[in-house]
Amino acid sequence: MRRFTPLVAVAAIAAIQVACSDSGAGSLTPPTAPAAARGGVAAAAGQLGPRRIEILDACDPTSFNAAIGAGTCARPGGMSFDQFIAQLTKQGSVGAWRFAPANNVEGRVGQVLLAMNRGGEVHTFTEVEEFGGGIVPLLNQLSGNTSVAPECLALEPDDFIPPGGSDSDDSVESGTEKYQCCIHPWMRVTVTGRGS
Repeated sequence: MRRFTPLVAVAAIAAIQVACSDSGAGSLTPPTAPAAARGGVAAAAGQLGPRRIEILDACDPTSFNAAIGAGTCARPGGMSFDQFIAQLTKQGSVGAWRFAPANNVEGRVGQVLLAMNRGGEVHTFTEVEEFGGGIVPLLNQLSGNTSVAPECLALEPDDFIPPGGSDSDDSVESGTEKYQCCIHPWMRVTVTGRGS
C-alpha cells in the first residue's frame, strides 16, 4: 500500500488541478447576495433572512499549492497535503472539510440558502438527488464514493464557489433536499423545509 500512495497522490494532484484550475475564472462571478435581495424569491420568504451554511476546509497553502498548483489554497496555515491524503485514505473523509452546520439543517419553506465558502479551496454546494462521488476520481476512490452523482457531471462555471465567495441560488423547499461538494464528495448536508 505504501508504494501505491505516491501514485494515488500524483493522480489526485492532476485531478484536483483540473477541478480547481483558473481557466476562465476571471470571468466567473459567483452570486454573493441572497436571491431574495435580487428579486428571485417571494418577499415573504426573503424577510426571514437567509439560512446560512458555511463551507469549511483547512488546506495549507504551501503544500497544497506545491502539490496541485498555485492558487489551489488561499488561506493561512492548516493541514498539509500529505496529511490530507493520509487522513482521506485511512478514514474516507477529512473532518476539517465540511459544511457547518452539519447533518440535517432545518429551514422555512422559501427561505434562501446562503452557502458561504470560509475555506481556502474552491468548493461547490450542489443539490443532488442522491449523495455520490464528485468530479475528482481519486477523491471519489479514497472516500469510497465510486458512483458519481449525476448532478456533479452537469456543473456550470458559476457552480464553483471560490474562497470568500458565496452562492444563494437555491431556496428551501418542502421536504428534504441533499447537498454536497462535487469536489470533496464527503462534504454533505441535508436540508429539511418546514412551514412557510
